Amino acid sequence: MSRASSRALKHPPVAAPSEPAGAPSDFPELGVAIDRARRRGRGAQSNATGRYEAEARVAFDDGWQSLEELPPFRTTVGVDTSRKVITRNDSPDIGFDRSINPYRGCEHGCVYCFARPTHAYLGLSPGLDFESKLFAKPEAPSLLEKELAAPGYEPRMIAIGTNTDPYQPIERERKIMRGILEVLERASHPVGIVTKSALVVRDIDILARMAKRNLAKVAISVTSLDPKLARTMEPRASTPPRRLEALKQLSDAGIPTTVMVAPVIPALNDSEIERILDAAAHAGVKEASYVLLRLPLEVRDLFREWLMANYPDRYRHVFTLIRDMRGGRDYDAKWGERMKGTGPMAWTIGRRFEIACDRLGLNKRRSKLTTDHFARPKRNGDQLSLF
Repeated sequence: MSRASSRALKHPPVAAPSEPAGAPSDFPELGVAIDRARRRGRGAQSNATGRYEAEARVAFDDGWQSLEELPPFRTTVGVDTSRKVITRNDSPDIGFDRSINPYRGCEHGCVYCFARPTHAYLGLSPGLDFESKLFAKPEAPSLLEKELAAPGYEPRMIAIGTNTDPYQPIERERKIMRGILEVLERASHPVGIVTKSALVVRDIDILARMAKRNLAKVAISVTSLDPKLARTMEPRASTPPRRLEALKQLSDAGIPTTVMVAPVIPALNDSEIERILDAAAHAGVKEASYVLLRLPLEVRDLFREWLMANYPDRYRHVFTLIRDMRGGRDYDAKWGERMKGTGPMAWTIGRRFEIACDRLGLNKRRSKLTTDHFARPKRNGDQLSLF
């Protein structure tokens, strides 16, 4: 290990993909690519050092073939000891001001995940570390109960799954999400869930009871109906048929459901918008939304690596279209535009989505959750009411 005093060390010298015609020539060098056998079943191709780190580790074969002895990336789970569980935001273009993330990092390994850069805050890589070095919040249910019991707490819908997926594989054993739902049900507190995992059906019993009182709704992201593309892009997420079946089970149980066509990637999955909406409508879904591909910070280079490794013939076309929808840049984080983009291509995608929804009767009525039933949890030491 040596001090990262130059860009060459911070971004080790790996041949970068060629740029689309007319693009800037100062394409940043990508992180060290990891051998395919070591990253089997993962989404990212590399594991470059986090952007806040003063030092970078570079895999280097010293001639003794030591690189061949490196183990594959295995999932490890640490404990997140945060003292609060509700995260606040004041973003003007999203419909909630608070959220909960039971886990940091996500084993689903979706290469496009806009949450990847958050792993740099932990001193880890947004690449393979993000999907293999996870952190769980086992105290989340008890912390949530304390925060809901605070005298000044004002109830509003809590969004879960807006950063990392609450139903990723480790939830099967950890059951932190289920514990959170149990707390919310006892407090009659509204919750909106976003996931791409069929594991959500495990909690239909709680969600159905909450939905009867307008306290719960679930959105499932369906990125593609093509099993090959889905497996390559989202290696450890539920298959498309299982997500559609989950939507059907949730809808049949009376739980308001939304299908999210997200992200829409031009020249890769944008042709499937109508088919995804049609399949979801047949599963009983009544609401739908979409989000354009977002490439903040490290996500851009990780997506480029993945695209060159799996669809090199589409690389130039995909990025040309992305820039057409982002004002000539790879990404524009401007409020009100970051989710949908701008320009003729973005407008066309939006109109196609709207026309398909009209044809299928989607979004005719929006489900609304209520805070009318909220019952503040009792804190230890609180005096019981006489009436």
